Amino acid sequence: MISREPTIERLATARALLLEPFGLDETHLARALAEIRTHRVDDADLYFQYTRSEGWSLEEGIVKTGSFSIDQGVGVRAVAGEKTAFAYSDDISEASLLDAARTVRSIAQASRGGRAKVPRQRIAESRSLYGGLDPIATLDSTAKVKLLEKAEQAARAKDPRVVQVMAGLASEYDVVLVARADGTIAADVRPLVRLSVTVIAEQNGRREMGSGGGGGRFGLAYFDDEHIQSYVDDAVHAALTNLESRPAPAGEMTVVLGPGWPGILLHEAVGHGLEGDFNRKESSAFSGRIGQRVAAKGVTVLDDGTITDRRGSLNVDDEGNPSQRNVLIEDGILRGYIQDALNARLMGVAPTGNGRRESYAHIPMPRMTNTYMLGGDRDPAEIVASIKKGLYATNFGGGQVDITSGKFVFSASEAYWVENGKIQYPVKGATIVGNGPDALTRVTMIGNDMKLDTGVGTCGKEGQSVPVGVGQPTLRIDGLTVGGTA
Repeated sequence: MISREPTIERLATARALLLEPFGLDETHLARALAEIRTHRVDDADLYFQYTRSEGWSLEEGIVKTGSFSIDQGVGVRAVAGEKTAFAYSDDISEASLLDAARTVRSIAQASRGGRAKVPRQRIAESRSLYGGLDPIATLDSTAKVKLLEKAEQAARAKDPRVVQVMAGLASEYDVVLVARADGTIAADVRPLVRLSVTVIAEQNGRREMGSGGGGGRFGLAYFDDEHIQSYVDDAVHAALTNLESRPAPAGEMTVVLGPGWPGILLHEAVGHGLEGDFNRKESSAFSGRIGQRVAAKGVTVLDDGTITDRRGSLNVDDEGNPSQRNVLIEDGILRGYIQDALNARLMGVAPTGNGRRESYAHIPMPRMTNTYMLGGDRDPAEIVASIKKGLYATNFGGGQVDITSGKFVFSASEAYWVENGKIQYPVKGATIVGNGPDALTRVTMIGNDMKLDTGVGTCGKEGQSVPVGVGQPTLRIDGLTVGGTA
Protein backbone atom coordinates (compact mmCIF):
# COMPACT_ATOMS: atom_id res chain seq x y z
CA MET A 1 0.00 0.00 0.00
CA ILE A 2 1.36 3.44 -0.96
CA SER A 3 0.74 6.09 1.68
CA ARG A 4 0.28 9.77 0.86
CA GLU A 5 2.03 12.71 2.47
CA PRO A 6 0.10 13.57 5.68
CA THR A 7 -0.99 17.05 4.54
CA ILE A 8 -2.42 15.61 1.29
CA GLU A 9 -3.99 12.71 3.22
CA ARG A 10 -5.80 15.09 5.59
CA LEU A 11 -7.03 17.18 2.67
CA ALA A 12 -8.36 14.05 0.96
CA THR A 13 -10.20 13.02 4.16
CA ALA A 14 -11.75 16.48 4.49
CA ARG A 15 -12.87 16.50 0.85
CA ALA A 16 -14.41 13.03 1.24
CA LEU A 17 -16.42 14.05 4.31
CA LEU A 18 -17.18 17.73 3.72
CA LEU A 19 -17.33 18.36 -0.02
CA GLU A 20 -17.95 15.26 -2.15
CA PRO A 21 -21.13 14.02 -0.38
CA PHE A 22 -22.72 17.41 -1.15
CA GLY A 23 -21.60 17.69 -4.75
CA LEU A 24 -18.98 20.33 -3.98
CA ASP A 25 -15.36 20.79 -4.95
CA GLU A 26 -12.80 23.60 -4.77
CA THR A 27 -14.36 25.45 -7.70
CA HIS A 28 -17.54 25.95 -5.68
CA LEU A 29 -15.51 27.29 -2.75
CA ALA A 30 -13.66 29.68 -5.04
CA ARG A 31 -16.99 30.86 -6.46
CA ALA A 32 -18.35 31.61 -2.96
CA LEU A 33 -15.19 33.50 -1.98
CA ALA A 34 -15.26 35.45 -5.26
CA GLU A 35 -18.85 36.42 -4.45
CA ILE A 36 -17.63 37.93 -1.17
CA ARG A 37 -14.75 39.70 -2.88
CA THR A 38 -17.07 41.63 -5.22
CA HIS A 39 -17.16 43.95 -2.21
CA ARG A 40 -14.04 45.54 -0.72
CA VAL A 41 -13.07 43.20 2.11
CA ASP A 42 -9.69 42.66 3.75
CA ASP A 43 -10.16 38.96 4.35
CA ALA A 44 -12.68 36.15 3.96
CA ASP A 45 -12.80 32.44 4.67
CA LEU A 46 -14.99 29.34 4.62
CA TYR A 47 -14.72 26.91 7.52
CA PHE A 48 -16.21 23.43 7.04
CA GLN A 49 -16.38 21.02 9.97
CA TYR A 50 -17.49 17.45 10.63
CA THR A 51 -17.48 16.28 14.25
CA ARG A 52 -18.38 12.87 15.62
CA SER A 53 -18.30 12.54 19.41
CA GLU A 54 -19.06 9.86 21.96
CA GLY A 55 -19.22 9.81 25.75
CA TRP A 56 -19.65 7.17 28.46
CA SER A 57 -20.06 7.60 32.20
CA LEU A 58 -20.07 5.00 34.94
CA GLU A 59 -21.19 5.40 38.56
CA GLU A 60 -21.58 2.75 41.25
CA GLY A 61 -20.56 0.12 38.73
CA ILE A 62 -23.41 1.03 36.39
CA VAL A 63 -23.22 2.78 33.03
CA LYS A 64 -25.30 5.87 33.78
CA THR A 65 -25.05 7.62 30.41
CA GLY A 66 -23.92 6.90 26.90
CA SER A 67 -24.06 9.50 24.16
CA PHE A 68 -23.19 9.74 20.49
CA SER A 69 -23.57 12.71 18.17
CA ILE A 70 -22.63 13.93 14.69
CA ASP A 71 -22.52 17.59 13.74
CA GLN A 72 -21.47 19.22 10.50
CA GLY A 73 -21.74 22.60 8.88
CA VAL A 74 -19.95 25.59 7.40
CA GLY A 75 -19.13 29.06 8.67
CA VAL A 76 -18.63 31.95 6.22
CA ARG A 77 -16.76 35.07 7.30
CA ALA A 78 -15.85 38.42 5.76
CA VAL A 79 -13.60 41.00 7.42
CA ALA A 80 -13.32 44.68 6.55
CA GLY A 81 -11.09 46.76 8.80
CA GLU A 82 -12.05 45.85 12.37
CA LYS A 83 -15.53 44.69 11.36
CA THR A 84 -16.48 41.04 10.94
CA ALA A 85 -19.59 39.65 9.25
CA PHE A 86 -20.32 35.99 9.88
CA ALA A 87 -22.95 33.47 8.84
CA TYR A 88 -23.15 29.73 9.37
CA SER A 89 -25.32 26.82 8.35
CA ASP A 90 -25.63 23.12 9.09
CA ASP A 91 -26.74 22.73 5.47
CA ILE A 92 -23.65 22.18 3.33
CA SER A 93 -24.64 23.01 -0.24
CA GLU A 94 -23.72 25.39 -3.03
CA ALA A 95 -26.92 27.35 -2.47
CA SER A 96 -26.29 27.88 1.25
CA LEU A 97 -22.65 28.80 0.57
CA LEU A 98 -23.58 31.47 -1.96
CA ASP A 99 -26.39 32.77 0.22
CA ALA A 100 -24.03 33.12 3.18
CA ALA A 101 -21.38 34.75 0.97
CA ARG A 102 -23.84 37.39 -0.24
CA THR A 103 -24.93 38.02 3.34
CA VAL A 104 -21.47 38.58 4.82
CA ARG A 105 -20.13 40.71 1.94
CA SER A 106 -22.60 43.42 2.94
CA ILE A 107 -20.09 44.45 5.58
CA ALA A 108 -18.23 46.43 2.91
CA GLN A 109 -19.00 48.54 -0.15
CA ALA A 110 -19.18 47.03 -3.61
CA SER A 111 -15.92 47.13 -5.54
CA ARG A 112 -15.75 49.32 -8.64
CA GLY A 113 -13.36 46.90 -10.23
CA GLY A 114 -16.04 44.32 -11.02
CA ARG A 115 -15.77 40.67 -10.15
CA ALA A 116 -12.51 39.85 -8.38
CA LYS A 117 -9.92 37.64 -10.04
CA VAL A 118 -9.82 34.13 -8.60
CA PRO A 119 -6.42 33.61 -6.91
CA ARG A 120 -4.39 30.50 -7.57
CA GLN A 121 -5.02 27.73 -5.06
CA ARG A 122 -2.28 27.03 -2.54
CA ILE A 123 -2.26 24.12 -0.08
CA ALA A 124 -1.26 25.51 3.31
CA GLU A 125 1.80 24.25 5.10
CA SER A 126 0.92 22.12 8.10
CA ARG A 127 2.50 19.95 10.74
CA SER A 128 2.10 16.25 11.53
CA LEU A 129 1.71 16.20 15.30
CA TYR A 130 -0.87 13.41 15.65
CA GLY A 131 -2.38 10.64 13.57
CA GLY A 132 -5.62 11.04 11.65
CA LEU A 133 -7.33 8.08 13.31
CA ASP A 134 -10.92 7.99 14.53
CA PRO A 135 -10.50 7.37 18.29
CA ILE A 136 -14.13 6.27 18.68
CA ALA A 137 -13.34 3.22 16.54
CA THR A 138 -10.18 2.25 18.44
CA LEU A 139 -12.17 0.27 21.06
CA ASP A 140 -15.58 -1.36 20.87
CA SER A 141 -18.36 -0.49 23.32
CA THR A 142 -17.70 -3.49 25.56
CA ALA A 143 -14.02 -2.60 25.88
CA LYS A 144 -14.88 1.04 26.70
CA VAL A 145 -17.18 -0.02 29.54
CA LYS A 146 -14.55 -2.46 30.83
CA LEU A 147 -12.01 0.37 30.85
CA LEU A 148 -14.30 2.44 33.08
CA GLU A 149 -14.99 -0.57 35.30
CA LYS A 150 -11.26 -1.13 35.68
CA ALA A 151 -10.84 2.46 36.88
CA GLU A 152 -13.67 2.08 39.39
CA GLN A 153 -12.35 -1.21 40.75
CA ALA A 154 -8.83 0.21 41.10
CA ALA A 155 -10.16 3.20 43.05
CA ARG A 156 -12.18 1.06 45.46
CA ALA A 157 -9.24 -1.28 45.98
CA LYS A 158 -6.94 1.65 46.74
CA ASP A 159 -8.48 2.53 50.11
CA PRO A 160 -11.54 1.36 52.10
CA ARG A 161 -12.50 5.00 52.75
CA VAL A 162 -13.46 5.40 49.09
CA VAL A 163 -17.26 5.20 49.09
CA GLN A 164 -18.17 6.44 45.64
CA VAL A 165 -16.47 6.40 42.24
CA MET A 166 -17.44 8.15 39.01
CA ALA A 167 -15.56 7.57 35.76
CA GLY A 168 -16.05 9.11 32.33
CA LEU A 169 -14.66 8.49 28.87
CA ALA A 170 -14.96 10.96 26.00
CA SER A 171 -13.83 10.58 22.37
CA GLU A 172 -14.02 12.99 19.45
CA TYR A 173 -13.20 12.80 15.74
CA ASP A 174 -13.01 16.28 14.23
CA VAL A 175 -12.33 17.07 10.56
CA VAL A 176 -11.98 20.66 9.35
CA LEU A 177 -11.44 22.28 5.96
CA VAL A 178 -10.50 25.96 5.59
CA ALA A 179 -10.61 27.89 2.31
CA ARG A 180 -9.33 31.48 2.36
CA ALA A 181 -9.83 34.41 -0.01
CA ASP A 182 -6.15 34.39 -0.98
CA GLY A 183 -6.49 30.89 -2.45
CA THR A 184 -5.13 29.04 0.59
CA ILE A 185 -6.78 25.72 1.42
CA ALA A 186 -5.98 23.74 4.57
CA ALA A 187 -7.37 20.71 6.37
CA ASP A 188 -6.89 18.92 9.66
CA VAL A 189 -8.08 15.64 11.14
CA ARG A 190 -8.14 15.93 14.93
CA PRO A 191 -8.63 13.01 17.32
CA LEU A 192 -9.23 13.83 20.99
CA VAL A 193 -9.82 11.56 23.99
CA ARG A 194 -10.12 12.04 27.73
CA LEU A 195 -10.55 9.72 30.72
CA SER A 196 -11.65 11.18 34.05
CA VAL A 197 -11.94 9.62 37.51
CA THR A 198 -13.65 11.25 40.49
CA VAL A 199 -13.84 9.67 43.94
CA ILE A 200 -15.55 10.52 47.21
CA ALA A 201 -13.90 9.35 50.41
CA GLU A 202 -15.53 9.27 53.85
CA GLN A 203 -14.03 9.22 57.33
CA ASN A 204 -15.78 9.88 60.65
CA GLY A 205 -18.80 11.32 58.87
CA ARG A 206 -16.74 13.71 56.76
CA ARG A 207 -16.76 13.41 52.98
CA GLU A 208 -14.23 14.85 50.54
CA MET A 209 -13.74 14.62 46.79
CA GLY A 210 -10.71 14.11 44.56
CA SER A 211 -10.24 13.80 40.82
CA GLY A 212 -7.72 12.67 38.23
CA GLY A 213 -7.57 12.05 34.53
CA GLY A 214 -5.82 12.73 31.28
CA GLY A 215 -5.94 12.48 27.53
CA GLY A 216 -4.71 13.90 24.25
CA ARG A 217 -4.82 13.48 20.48
CA PHE A 218 -4.53 9.70 20.12
CA GLY A 219 -6.58 6.52 20.37
CA LEU A 220 -8.16 4.91 23.42
CA ALA A 221 -5.41 2.28 23.62
CA TYR A 222 -3.36 4.99 25.34
CA PHE A 223 -5.32 4.30 28.53
CA ASP A 224 -3.39 1.23 29.63
CA ASP A 225 -3.26 -0.13 33.18
CA GLU A 226 -0.42 2.19 34.13
CA HIS A 227 -2.25 5.35 33.07
CA ILE A 228 -5.51 4.25 34.66
CA GLN A 229 -3.74 3.53 37.94
CA SER A 230 -1.99 6.91 37.79
CA TYR A 231 -5.32 8.77 37.43
CA VAL A 232 -6.85 6.68 40.22
CA ASP A 233 -3.87 7.38 42.49
CA ASP A 234 -4.24 11.12 41.89
CA ALA A 235 -7.96 11.09 42.62
CA VAL A 236 -7.76 8.97 45.76
CA HIS A 237 -4.73 10.86 47.09
CA ALA A 238 -6.55 14.20 46.69
CA ALA A 239 -9.68 12.94 48.44
CA LEU A 240 -7.79 11.36 51.35
CA THR A 241 -5.59 14.43 51.73
CA ASN A 242 -8.64 16.66 51.98
CA LEU A 243 -10.09 14.39 54.68
CA GLU A 244 -7.18 15.48 56.87
CA SER A 245 -7.30 19.15 55.86
CA ARG A 246 -7.73 22.07 58.25
CA PRO A 247 -8.97 25.61 57.60
CA ALA A 248 -6.47 27.60 55.54
CA PRO A 249 -4.68 30.56 57.15
CA ALA A 250 -5.15 33.96 55.50
CA GLY A 251 -2.87 36.89 54.79
CA GLU A 252 0.09 37.92 52.66
CA MET A 253 2.64 35.14 52.44
CA THR A 254 5.04 33.11 50.34
CA VAL A 255 3.28 30.69 48.00
CA VAL A 256 4.94 27.75 46.28
CA LEU A 257 3.08 26.28 43.29
CA GLY A 258 3.64 22.66 42.31
CA PRO A 259 4.50 21.59 38.75
CA GLY A 260 2.08 20.69 35.96
CA TRP A 261 -1.60 21.57 36.35
CA PRO A 262 -0.95 24.61 38.63
CA GLY A 263 0.16 26.21 35.36
CA ILE A 264 -3.55 26.97 34.97
CA LEU A 265 -2.82 30.03 37.10
CA LEU A 266 -0.22 31.11 34.52
CA HIS A 267 -2.73 30.43 31.72
CA GLU A 268 -5.43 32.58 33.29
CA ALA A 269 -3.46 35.32 35.02
CA VAL A 270 -0.88 35.87 32.26
CA GLY A 271 -1.81 33.95 29.09
CA HIS A 272 -5.13 35.66 28.40
CA GLY A 273 -3.48 39.04 28.89
CA LEU A 274 -1.06 38.18 26.06
CA GLU A 275 -3.77 37.48 23.47
CA GLY A 276 -3.65 39.85 20.52
CA ASP A 277 -7.21 41.17 20.62
CA PHE A 278 -6.89 42.51 24.17
CA ASN A 279 -3.58 44.16 23.34
CA ARG A 280 -4.74 45.68 20.05
CA LYS A 281 -7.61 47.28 21.94
CA GLU A 282 -5.16 48.26 24.74
CA SER A 283 -7.39 46.60 27.32
CA SER A 284 -4.68 44.28 28.68
CA ALA A 285 -2.26 45.00 31.51
CA PHE A 286 0.48 43.96 29.03
CA SER A 287 -0.53 46.40 26.26
CA GLY A 288 2.32 48.37 24.71
CA ARG A 289 4.97 46.64 26.79
CA ILE A 290 6.86 44.54 24.22
CA GLY A 291 10.58 44.76 24.95
CA GLN A 292 9.96 45.70 28.58
CA ARG A 293 10.59 43.64 31.69
CA VAL A 294 7.30 42.15 32.86
CA ALA A 295 8.64 39.27 35.00
CA ALA A 296 11.58 38.26 37.13
CA LYS A 297 14.78 37.06 35.48
CA GLY A 298 14.56 33.38 34.62
CA VAL A 299 10.85 33.52 33.76
CA THR A 300 10.30 32.30 30.18
CA VAL A 301 6.73 31.66 29.04
CA LEU A 302 5.78 29.94 25.78
CA ASP A 303 2.62 29.11 23.91
CA ASP A 304 3.42 26.04 21.84
CA GLY A 305 0.90 24.37 19.56
CA THR A 306 3.51 22.01 18.08
CA ILE A 307 3.92 19.41 20.85
CA THR A 308 3.19 15.88 19.60
CA ASP A 309 -0.15 14.36 20.68
CA ARG A 310 -0.94 17.13 23.16
CA ARG A 311 -4.53 18.20 23.85
CA GLY A 312 -3.85 21.82 22.89
CA SER A 313 -1.77 21.09 19.78
CA LEU A 314 -2.90 21.72 16.19
CA ASN A 315 -1.47 20.80 12.78
CA VAL A 316 -3.06 24.00 11.48
CA ASP A 317 -5.16 26.52 13.37
CA ASP A 318 -8.77 27.28 12.48
CA GLU A 319 -7.71 29.87 9.90
CA GLY A 320 -5.40 27.49 8.03
CA ASN A 321 -2.12 28.75 9.52
CA PRO A 322 0.39 26.21 10.85
CA SER A 323 0.75 26.11 14.62
CA GLN A 324 3.93 27.58 16.11
CA ARG A 325 6.18 27.60 19.16
CA ASN A 326 5.80 31.20 20.32
CA VAL A 327 8.09 32.70 22.96
CA LEU A 328 5.92 35.24 24.78
CA ILE A 329 8.18 36.17 27.70
CA GLU A 330 11.93 35.49 27.55
CA ASP A 331 14.01 35.76 30.73
CA GLY A 332 11.43 38.21 32.06
CA ILE A 333 11.20 40.37 28.90
CA LEU A 334 7.93 40.54 26.95
CA ARG A 335 8.62 39.40 23.37
CA GLY A 336 5.22 39.18 21.73
CA TYR A 337 1.54 38.31 21.75
CA ILE A 338 -0.42 35.41 20.31
CA GLN A 339 -2.32 36.35 17.17
CA ASP A 340 -5.09 35.36 14.82
CA ALA A 341 -5.20 36.76 11.27
CA LEU A 342 -7.45 39.76 11.96
CA ASN A 343 -5.56 41.14 14.96
CA ALA A 344 -2.18 40.37 13.37
CA ARG A 345 -3.13 42.37 10.27
CA LEU A 346 -4.36 45.34 12.30
CA MET A 347 -1.24 45.29 14.49
CA GLY A 348 1.14 44.91 11.55
CA VAL A 349 2.59 41.56 12.60
CA ALA A 350 2.40 37.97 11.37
CA PRO A 351 -0.22 35.48 12.63
CA THR A 352 1.17 33.04 15.20
CA GLY A 353 -1.05 30.02 14.49
CA ASN A 354 -3.46 30.86 17.33
CA GLY A 355 -6.67 31.57 15.41
CA ARG A 356 -9.13 29.21 17.08
CA ARG A 357 -12.88 28.69 17.21
CA GLU A 358 -15.14 26.27 19.03
CA SER A 359 -16.96 25.17 15.88
CA TYR A 360 -18.17 26.20 12.43
CA ALA A 361 -20.85 28.25 14.22
CA HIS A 362 -18.27 30.55 15.85
CA ILE A 363 -15.83 33.20 14.66
CA PRO A 364 -12.09 32.68 15.25
CA MET A 365 -10.16 34.71 17.79
CA PRO A 366 -6.64 34.56 19.29
CA ARG A 367 -6.56 31.68 21.76
CA MET A 368 -3.87 29.76 23.61
CA THR A 369 -2.77 26.21 22.71
CA ASN A 370 -0.27 24.71 25.22
CA THR A 371 0.96 27.50 27.52
CA TYR A 372 3.79 26.83 29.94
CA MET A 373 6.83 28.21 31.75
CA LEU A 374 10.25 26.71 31.21
CA GLY A 375 12.09 25.12 34.12
CA GLY A 376 14.92 26.62 36.13
CA ASP A 377 17.80 25.15 38.13
CA ARG A 378 16.43 24.72 41.64
CA ASP A 379 15.52 21.43 43.30
CA PRO A 380 11.78 21.34 44.14
CA ALA A 381 12.47 20.04 47.66
CA GLU A 382 14.81 22.98 48.21
CA ILE A 383 12.07 25.40 47.15
CA VAL A 384 9.54 23.96 49.61
CA ALA A 385 12.21 23.90 52.33
CA SER A 386 12.81 27.63 51.78
CA ILE A 387 9.33 28.56 53.05
CA LYS A 388 9.41 30.04 56.55
CA LYS A 389 5.62 30.35 56.77
CA GLY A 390 3.46 29.92 53.72
CA LEU A 391 1.35 27.84 51.38
CA TYR A 392 2.37 24.98 49.09
CA ALA A 393 -0.37 24.53 46.46
CA THR A 394 -0.18 21.42 44.30
CA ASN A 395 -3.58 21.49 42.58
CA PHE A 396 -6.15 24.07 41.58
CA GLY A 397 -9.85 24.21 40.93
CA GLY A 398 -11.58 27.20 39.37
CA GLY A 399 -10.36 30.74 38.98
CA GLN A 400 -11.00 34.01 37.22
CA VAL A 401 -9.03 37.00 35.98
CA ASP A 402 -9.75 40.59 35.00
CA ILE A 403 -7.79 41.14 31.78
CA THR A 404 -7.62 44.93 32.09
CA SER A 405 -6.19 45.04 35.61
CA GLY A 406 -4.54 41.62 35.62
CA LYS A 407 -6.12 40.76 38.98
CA PHE A 408 -6.85 37.06 39.57
CA VAL A 409 -8.51 34.84 42.16
CA PHE A 410 -7.88 31.07 42.26
CA SER A 411 -9.06 28.33 44.56
CA ALA A 412 -6.55 25.65 45.58
CA SER A 413 -8.08 22.17 45.58
CA GLU A 414 -5.01 20.62 47.23
CA ALA A 415 -2.64 22.69 49.36
CA TYR A 416 -0.46 22.43 52.48
CA TRP A 417 0.61 24.76 55.27
CA VAL A 418 4.39 24.96 55.60
CA GLU A 419 6.46 26.27 58.52
CA ASN A 420 10.25 26.38 58.74
CA GLY A 421 10.55 24.35 55.55
CA LYS A 422 8.37 21.49 56.81
CA ILE A 423 4.91 20.56 55.56
CA GLN A 424 2.64 20.72 58.61
CA TYR A 425 -0.81 19.71 57.38
CA PRO A 426 -3.14 19.96 54.37
CA VAL A 427 -5.47 22.95 54.23
CA LYS A 428 -8.85 23.52 52.65
CA GLY A 429 -10.54 26.66 51.39
CA ALA A 430 -7.40 28.52 50.31
CA THR A 431 -7.80 31.13 47.60
CA ILE A 432 -4.85 32.86 45.99
CA VAL A 433 -5.33 36.51 45.09
CA GLY A 434 -2.95 38.62 43.06
CA ASN A 435 -2.14 40.54 39.93
CA GLY A 436 -0.70 38.62 36.96
CA PRO A 437 2.04 41.03 35.82
CA ASP A 438 2.94 41.82 39.43
CA ALA A 439 3.02 38.15 40.47
CA LEU A 440 5.54 37.35 37.70
CA THR A 441 7.95 39.92 39.15
CA ARG A 442 7.69 38.18 42.54
CA VAL A 443 8.96 34.80 41.30
CA THR A 444 12.12 34.12 43.34
CA MET A 445 12.81 30.41 42.72
CA ILE A 446 12.14 28.25 39.66
CA GLY A 447 12.32 24.45 39.87
CA ASN A 448 14.01 22.07 37.47
CA ASP A 449 10.88 19.90 37.26
CA MET A 450 8.80 21.52 34.52
CA LYS A 451 5.97 19.27 33.40
CA LEU A 452 2.80 19.60 31.40
CA ASP A 453 -0.64 18.71 32.71
CA THR A 454 -2.03 15.26 32.00
CA GLY A 455 -4.35 16.48 29.23
CA VAL A 456 -7.56 17.73 30.83
CA GLY A 457 -7.71 21.49 30.14
CA THR A 458 -10.55 23.38 28.47
CA CYS A 459 -10.39 27.16 28.06
CA GLY A 460 -13.41 29.44 27.87
CA LYS A 461 -13.43 32.88 26.23
CA GLU A 462 -16.40 34.94 25.07
CA GLY A 463 -18.66 31.90 25.24
CA GLN A 464 -16.36 29.61 23.24
CA SER A 465 -14.55 26.57 24.66
CA VAL A 466 -11.44 24.95 23.15
CA PRO A 467 -9.04 22.24 24.41
CA VAL A 468 -5.74 23.54 25.80
CA GLY A 469 -2.68 22.43 27.73
CA VAL A 470 -0.80 24.09 30.60
CA GLY A 471 2.44 23.46 32.44
CA GLN A 472 5.12 24.86 34.70
CA PRO A 473 7.87 23.86 37.13
CA THR A 474 7.67 24.28 40.89
CA LEU A 475 7.62 28.06 41.55
CA ARG A 476 8.15 30.20 44.62
CA ILE A 477 6.25 33.51 44.53
CA ASP A 478 6.69 35.94 47.41
CA GLY A 479 4.06 38.26 48.78
CA LEU A 480 0.84 36.80 47.41
CA THR A 481 -2.41 37.26 49.26
CA VAL A 482 -4.07 34.06 50.48
CA GLY A 483 -7.70 34.15 51.47
CA GLY A 484 -8.45 31.35 53.88
CA THR A 485 -11.12 29.99 56.15
CA ALA A 486 -9.21 30.21 59.43
